[in-house]
Amino acid sequence: MSIIDLLNSSRTAIFLDGAMGTQLGQMGLEMGGQNTITNPDAVLTVHKRYVAAGVDLLITNTLTMNRTNIESHNVAVDVREVNLAGVRLAKEAAAGACYVLGDMGSTGKMLKPYGTLPEEDALAAFKEQAAILAEGGVDGIIVETMFDLREAVCAVRAIREACDLPVIASIAFNTSDNQGRTVMGDTAKRCAEGLTEAGATVVGANCGGVDPLEMAQLVAMMREATDLPIIAQANAGKGRMVDGDLVFDLAPADFANGMQECLRAGARLIGGCCGTSPAHIQAAVELIGRD
Repeated sequence: MSIIDLLNSSRTAIFLDGAMGTQLGQMGLEMGGQNTITNPDAVLTVHKRYVAAGVDLLITNTLTMNRTNIESHNVAVDVREVNLAGVRLAKEAAAGACYVLGDMGSTGKMLKPYGTLPEEDALAAFKEQAAILAEGGVDGIIVETMFDLREAVCAVRAIREACDLPVIASIAFNTSDNQGRTVMGDTAKRCAEGLTEAGATVVGANCGGVDPLEMAQLVAMMREATDLPIIAQANAGKGRMVDGDLVFDLAPADFANGMQECLRAGARLIGGCCGTSPAHIQAAVELIGRD
């Protein structure tokens, strides 16, 4: 069975994992995809905990590992090596129990005319990463934590040029008010329409400045704008500063209740983002069920 078969099945909910970065941070490590090279055992441990929590889709630790982001942030890794390592660790943890999604995120730069990055350069960076992830053997690719619809569309198109894998495309919204808005002003409706037109297999929302209940509102808006399956990956509440640290402290049970509301609003794929843990995902699996 493939991811497409899973999407076409009678399953009410399909579960993804939760945060990797904040889990690594709790281990005393710097967050980021470079850990697939520098601290592979830690990454593997987190992956295995999510598999044990009951996920259907496991995401590689490669979110910002495109060439543009690596070079602009002076991350001392090779783009090919780090992405292949990310796939290898996730596949080892999955061990055939779940599918593996190759994770792709922003270039870390704004596209022209708001920034300095030409769209063709972003397309090339995304296409390169997608090809490497596909070569590594992922079952699909997820584009997530995108704040600019234009960049997200660029990523989806690049993946479509690089391979024929299913593509999940997720946007980070700043608010659920005023039709749901990204920091760039894109509405939830426009994001759903734009990603659908670009050729995504699944569209939705993750991270951003909303809690799980507000994400349910965004899901409802996107549900009205597309016939595609919708993904919702909320943070463990809204982040707040505590002694100089950004803390996400929504309890697993409350997170699960919020994700159930996302499901009722029209989501099909459920997962977690910043601050979530295997306990949060397990709570959602137990509450919602795997029927």
